[in-house]
Amino acid sequence: MDTQNLPEHIAIIMDGNRRWAKKNGMIANFGHKEGAKTLEKIVRHANKIGIKYITAYAFSTENWKRSKDEVSALMLLFQSYLDDYTGSREGLSERLKKSINKAMEKTKNNTGITFNIALNYGGRDEILHAMKNIAEMVKNEKIEPNEITEEMISNNLYTQGEPDPDLLIRTSGIFRIFIFR
Repeated sequence: MDTQNLPEHIAIIMDGNRRWAKKNGMIANFGHKEGAKTLEKIVRHANKIGIKYITAYAFSTENWKRSKDEVSALMLLFQSYLDDYTGSREGLSERLKKSINKAMEKTKNNTGITFNIALNYGGRDEILHAMKNIAEMVKNEKIEPNEITEEMISNNLYTQGEPDPDLLIRTSGIFRIFIFR
């Protein structure tokens, strides 16, 4: 393997776990657990070979529309991983928020891979958050509208200070992402 050409930041959209479970005659929760185990293996291997960042898009804002049982099972799965390891926390239970804080404290001095879990994430929500921060700077006369730059927007995203992903993987194999340059 040519370690000189590895991506610095890999983004993984955790998708297709329910379909995989159904195809294999299992319940959705089993698919989510297997997806989490696979993600753990990926992060451990990526750390060994020198990948610096992984962002896993694990639960989008749209996922709240799923059945109450499935959402509860996913939250318990997140909590169990956060209790062992370790954006917006709106809508999350106090127990899950406590697990997130505990995981962040437990891993704050780690020096290996940076592993971001995009939980309760929505791309439009992130852009809205960044724009509100910048609008507040304009309102408070800290900047003029013509001073807004791409770098300023990047500095107001949840992954501020991290490079943009070099590689995007959607685990289901479904193609929904188009990039035009």
